Formats: sequence, C-alpha cells, structure tokens
Amino acid sequence: MGGILALLVALIVGACFPIAHGSSCDAAAAAPGIYDAMCLAETDDSSKILIRGGTVVNADRQFHADVYIEDGIIKLVAPDLKVPDGVRVVDATGTYVMPGGIDPHTHLAMPFMGQETCDDFFSGQAAALAGGTTMHIDFALPIGGDLLKGFESYRRKAESSCMDYGFHMAVTTWNDKVAQDMETLVKEHGINSFKFFMAYKGSLMVTDEQLLQGFKTCKSLGAVPQVHAENGDAVAEGQSRIYDLGITGPEGHALSRPSLLEGEATARAIRLAKFVNTPLYVVHVMSIDALEEIARARQAGQRVIGEPVASGLVLDDSKLWDPDFRVAAQYVMSPPIRPAGHNAALQAALSSGFLQLVGTDHCPFNSSQKAAGRGDFRKIPNGVNGIEERMHIVWDAMVNSGKISPSDYVRITSTACAQIFNIYPRKGAVLPGSDADLIILNPNKTTTISAKAHHSNIDTNIYEGWQIKGNIEVTISQGRIVWENERLNVARGAGRYVKMAPFGQLFDGIVKADIAYLSSLKAPVYRK
Repeated sequence: MGGILALLVALIVGACFPIAHGSSCDAAAAAPGIYDAMCLAETDDSSKILIRGGTVVNADRQFHADVYIEDGIIKLVAPDLKVPDGVRVVDATGTYVMPGGIDPHTHLAMPFMGQETCDDFFSGQAAALAGGTTMHIDFALPIGGDLLKGFESYRRKAESSCMDYGFHMAVTTWNDKVAQDMETLVKEHGINSFKFFMAYKGSLMVTDEQLLQGFKTCKSLGAVPQVHAENGDAVAEGQSRIYDLGITGPEGHALSRPSLLEGEATARAIRLAKFVNTPLYVVHVMSIDALEEIARARQAGQRVIGEPVASGLVLDDSKLWDPDFRVAAQYVMSPPIRPAGHNAALQAALSSGFLQLVGTDHCPFNSSQKAAGRGDFRKIPNGVNGIEERMHIVWDAMVNSGKISPSDYVRITSTACAQIFNIYPRKGAVLPGSDADLIILNPNKTTTISAKAHHSNIDTNIYEGWQIKGNIEVTISQGRIVWENERLNVARGAGRYVKMAPFGQLFDGIVKADIAYLSSLKAPVYRK
C-alpha cells in the first residue's frame, strides 16, 4: 500500500408523485403531460417565504438564523427576522437549512449503446428535487461530431425541465470545426467545460493527440477539460479476453476493465494536462489507483479535481456476481463499481480533501433495456441511478459516520461544484443575493430508499431497502417550495438554463505559471 493510500486509510473516516414508479420509459413517453397533473399539489404560490428557527449551514460555517426569500432570491439571513403578513412561514426548528444540491454529473435523455436513458429532463429533475438537488449539469453529446448540433438538440430536450440546469459538452473527435464550435459554445452559449472520453473505443473515445488539442483549446478558452479515464484500447482487449473465457454475465464487465486501467488513464491525462499547463477534472473516480494519481498530482501543486460518485463511495462489486441477471445488471456502470476497500479509500480521500465533490453519473436504464446484454455483458447499457438518492447517501455515509461535518457536506454536494463551474455565489450558498435554492434537512428523521417510492422512471434502485437517518423534508427551487410532506409540486417547463462563464477559479494564476515556465527555459541560446 503506497504512502498516499496509507495516509488516506488513516483518515477513513400518501404521495402526490408516483411518477411512473416501476414503469417503462416507453410508457412514460407514450403519455406526455400526464405527470404535470399528478405533480401539481396545492401549495402556497407566494413568492415570499420565511424559513424560521433553523441552523443555516454554508461551506465555511453554520449558525442559527432565519432566511427570508422573495421573488426567487434570498434577501435576508439573520436571527429573529420580522416579516409582514402574507409571508409563508416554514418552521425549521431542529433542522439544517442548506444550499440545494448541485449534481455535476448526469445523463438525461442520452442515447447510448442502442438505448436511451429512461429519465428525460422532466422525470430526472423531478426525482432530483425530491432528493434535495436543485441544479444539475448534464453532458450534451455531439451529433455526428458536430458540437453545435448536439448542444441545440439537448436544449430542445430540456424544454420540459422543471429546475435549473447547465451543460458540459462532450468532444468525441477533433478538427477545425470542433475547435470553432468550442469557442462559440463558450462565448455565446454559456458552456465552460468539455469532456473527453479515453474509453469506449470505436464510438466516443479520443486519441492522445486529440486529447492534447482539446486540452490546449480548453486552456485558451478558459474552459475546464474533463476526462472519463480508462484505457480504451486495453478495455477492448479485456472485454474480448473475458468473453472468450466463457464469462458472459455482468461479472465480466468488472473483470474486463480492472482498476489499473483507470489508474493508467488517470495518470496519462494528468501528465498531459501538466504538459499543457491546464486544470483537469477527472469524472467518476472509482478506484484507489485513480485517486492515488490525483492525490500525488495535487500534492505536487497541480490543479486536478477528482469527482467520486455516490455509487462508488458506498457500494462494492459483489452484486455483479448475483445469480439473478436482473439484479446483477443493475450495477453495470463504467468505470465499474470496485471490490470492497476502494469505497472506503474514496470516502477517506473525500473527507481529507484529495477528492473535492460528489456526483452521481445518473444514467438510468430499465430492466428491459439492461436485458439487451443478457448473454453478452458487452451489450449491457452502462449506468446506474443516483440523482434522487445522492444527498441522502452522502449524508448517511459521511456525516452520520463522523467523517465530515455538515459544512463539509454542503461543500462536497453543492458549493465546490458552484465554485469550480463559476456560478458561485449565485448557487451553492445561503447568502443574501443568492438564488433561493434550498433544502431543509432533518437529521433525526429516517427514510427508506425503494424503487416503489422513488420518482425516477427507472424500475430498479441500486440502494433498494437502504434506511437512512437524515431526511430532506423540504426542497425550495427558484424560491418555490417544490417538495414538502413527501409531495412534489413541480411544473413542466419551469426550469432555467444557467450559463456558466469561462475562466473560473481554477484558472487563477495560470498565465503567471506560463510566464515562469518560459523564463525557466534559458533558451533560445544565441550563438555566433
């Protein structure tokens, strides 16, 4: 066990909205609009809300205060506020008042492996709100390599949205048009991050040369480059090797793409980012191998962000060996959920600051869709649920266990994401002037996770039966109470696209570092 890992181990620390529970995506698509009527509960329409008597928690501190909201904006945060008649008062005594969660990693209505994820922007966002997430950043895919066409397609998909959202843009090839599209997306459409796949050979994967060009362009535009870090060539070889051994079930998925391939790709991306002198964001960090590379780079002063996801933090790969294909296939995602021990190391890294924030990689496929890979694990659509469960799972695993404080919880579920993607303090804070996206969390109330009770279109849940101490009782989005008394009050089309400006905090000092590097070269040497 390496020195960094040793350090980490030492630091371990009656519903309104049965939105297609257990239903298929086809059924949901066949009845557009049905959920609007089901979800519009009778709630106060007032744009003025006073949250009284709670403990306000920000990433830097917690304190007793009231919070006054008007027209979707937090106006006042102070003790014993007095308000006129007509203001909706919410009693938060004995609870925490926190910024709503921001999920940095989702895939709604995404075409993938011959299927499409079964949550669209309405059902997925409704599920998010029920779980205390008030904004997410989804990954838009190009169409035929064309980034602008892909972005426009995703904006149309998001017309049904019911909460605030942003986009990362995936880059799956390289040419002059891609570079031009990146510039247009940054300067005109509010995109400030681009994702590069080092896996999925033959479809999404880019070469090292393309990765370098992408990193250089991101740096010039002030956009954050992101990587899915697995060695795609080796994964393809591993898949053939395992399948040829007669291992065709879901366990073959994990066996074909071991953690060392995630570690290798993470190390390669980090070194290429250092060569270019650009920040780097590694999505869904799932293994000790990858986190050690990130920790080593950060200790050396490199700007690398590591994002674990809820499933990798709390699960191990044992379910992939379940004799029931339907059960085992639920847990197929990439990179795979790792053997026991990796999850504990990821929690330790998160609690000690080597990893910075938590996403979900919410990429839901129903049992009928997963069945496409029965007899060949290579055809199982990769993805798990999490957009509704993340806030509860992280609270239970990290706060209830004593690994982090409530303020740390706010940081890793909301504030860090807002800061990285340059939307803080509009998002990620309970401050005057911030958007009124808030949650009220009761640390003493218990909730149970179940596919029968969740609000996603997916018919399974990888956290089925989990009992969580700590329940999000109220969610406020855009200044409106959208989740209260286990009831959703959401409106199709109410969501807002949030533009994210370039040159966020990760780029501070980059120019100075470039100047220092050029000064250190002592070249060219002028010779006679």
